[in-house]
Amino acid sequence: MTDPKDPGKPDLSKEKPPPSVPEPVPAWKAIIQGLGPTGLVLRIGSPLLALLISLVITMILLRITGADPFSSVQSMIDYGTKENSIVEIVNRATRYYLSAVAVAIGFRMALLNIGVDGQYRLAAFLAAALGGAITLPAPFGQLLVIVAAMVVGGVWAAIAGVLKVTRGVSEVLSTIMLNAIATGVIAYLLNDQRLAEFRPGSNNVATPKIPEDGRVGSLNGALSSIGIDLPGQLYGLLPVAIVVGIVFWVVINHTRFGFDLKVSGLSQPAAQASGVNARRMVVYTMIASGVVAGLIGMPELLGASYEYSLNFPSGLGFTGITIALLGRNHPVGMALAALLFAFLDQTSDILQEVDVPKEIVGVMQGVVVLTVVVVYELVRRWEIRLQQRTVAAELATGHDLARETPGATGSTGSAS
Repeated sequence: MTDPKDPGKPDLSKEKPPPSVPEPVPAWKAIIQGLGPTGLVLRIGSPLLALLISLVITMILLRITGADPFSSVQSMIDYGTKENSIVEIVNRATRYYLSAVAVAIGFRMALLNIGVDGQYRLAAFLAAALGGAITLPAPFGQLLVIVAAMVVGGVWAAIAGVLKVTRGVSEVLSTIMLNAIATGVIAYLLNDQRLAEFRPGSNNVATPKIPEDGRVGSLNGALSSIGIDLPGQLYGLLPVAIVVGIVFWVVINHTRFGFDLKVSGLSQPAAQASGVNARRMVVYTMIASGVVAGLIGMPELLGASYEYSLNFPSGLGFTGITIALLGRNHPVGMALAALLFAFLDQTSDILQEVDVPKEIVGVMQGVVVLTVVVVYELVRRWEIRLQQRTVAAELATGHDLARETPGATGSTGSAS
């Protein structure tokens, strides 16, 4: 095609611009943001391959320790599939899943919220103290404790966000320090002279018990009505975890806030140029992550212990980081990862009966995470190279290979 003003000169204004390859995302950012395989087959096959490889490595490690790997794995499966174990696995997975979602919210914007552990412990402690001091009829008692925990978690996480956008403090450093501060605050207030009391017959210190009207019953009654009888108490806040996962998926993938969050995580200058206030998004994202972190301790607090004591579960925030990475920040992936880790934790005790140290489970969890991360990164790099080769072929031939594949809609033609 020629320029009508100059027949001897090609008309570049109507030529199709050359295809381009998007700027590759750094490996560390791709890992925490869950950027992985795009094809459905690879999305399913990659984690399955990674789990298979990790299983082989784990069996080799078991053999090195002198144990029979096949009997050890069989013992774990037999114990983990008992009814009592299944209930405990689901309860553990509920807490793990909430922790993973809290971490994943930050990951989606490439923010490393290492402070989820401190956020949920401080939120659970203050909410327990409030719930034990104030008696309200149901459901206001439960709502008071839950909302208080969410507010405390969000405010505590907001500190790191504000420090990042106003003083340039890395959220990794600030959240680690905030974890230590939260531990100190809890240790100071968890005292019989302040917000706690000694339990008779023990050295345990705990907040006052939450009254009956402020507790959440188990799901056993509802399940029994449909013919499912469980030997243990299933957390009544399990549906809340499911709702949190659904809301997370909808907000991230189908709302303006989720789009702004992901764009800001990929490139803050590009987000700023498109009208997104990236600094504000940092604070909003940290608050949202902290709000979900406040829910982590609620299933245990309102459904089992009814108090915050020295025995309250700790370390769930760090487990959530691992599960978020393993599940690639996807609600379904994180749910499966939470169940896997809960299964491994629940079956760790049975290993001692086959002369295997229970600490091997921690090694197994680490192997699973490292294997999945490596496999996903290798597949991601392979897909990038494949895209680059496709673009190079298009530049060399002048054809749009994507449109010329079988089943593609539309027609292509060469420039004349």
